[in-house]
Amino acid sequence: MNCSSRCGAYAWENTDSLRLGNGELNNQASFGRLNVQSRPAYLGVNAWARENAWAREAMDTPLIKICGITNQDDARAAIEAGADMLGFNFYRPSPRFIEPKDAQAIIEIGQRVLEGSGRTVTMVGVFVNESSPESVLEIANEAGVDAIQLHGNESPEFCRQLRPLSGDRFVIKALRVADDGAVPDAGEYDVDAIMLDVLDERVFGGTGRTIDWSIARRTRELVPRLFLAGGLSPESVVDAINSVQPYAVDACSALESSPGRKDALRMKAFVRAVHSG
Repeated sequence: MNCSSRCGAYAWENTDSLRLGNGELNNQASFGRLNVQSRPAYLGVNAWARENAWAREAMDTPLIKICGITNQDDARAAIEAGADMLGFNFYRPSPRFIEPKDAQAIIEIGQRVLEGSGRTVTMVGVFVNESSPESVLEIANEAGVDAIQLHGNESPEFCRQLRPLSGDRFVIKALRVADDGAVPDAGEYDVDAIMLDVLDERVFGGTGRTIDWSIARRTRELVPRLFLAGGLSPESVVDAINSVQPYAVDACSALESSPGRKDALRMKAFVRAVHSG
């Protein structure tokens, strides 16, 4: 399985340097929408992740996102397991909700864990039905996340309005697949990636249920990048990858000991399974 053929190329531009808190990275590559001079507050928190998981588009295995991080120990364990992305849920009714200021503290700890390792982990803020794109941006800035995931009923127009505000942040729109296979038209959304998850009228994500992978295969052909979610576990992820060949896989509830608490051994097993597949 080769990821580069289905992920698409991303425009690169060179910058002389990126200031990273107390230090600098010189002659780094940055992503096409990046303007390193325009977001000093954001760079002060999170530019350490600028050379992040998105640079792995040519690799043979999907990127790995572990979502629903609520505490420092789980974040450290996920990083040590080999996750490429960590998700922080800013939807207050969720059992995995985290305050933006607490997410920021965890992100800063992640920076220290990764220091000197030569790898980076992208921090993703998960939002559900925020009142406006400006509200999304305010929370994203407070938490210092690198990417924005919209996991509610946000419309294509909402995504279009968010696009110019998001700057260099990667934007993911989650679409929920109904039991009858119905899914919104993925092509209508002006975002960097589409995620497919299970439709549940009571909750947004973390259901532990899988979607019809044939729908994911068809959707993959229509979007620049596909994130596959929905009940993925160490036991099922290899079959999911072989069937769908997604750009990234997203796991949450199947890696928990209880809602909002991760199982370090399950996270390691999930990462191993993805890399062995």
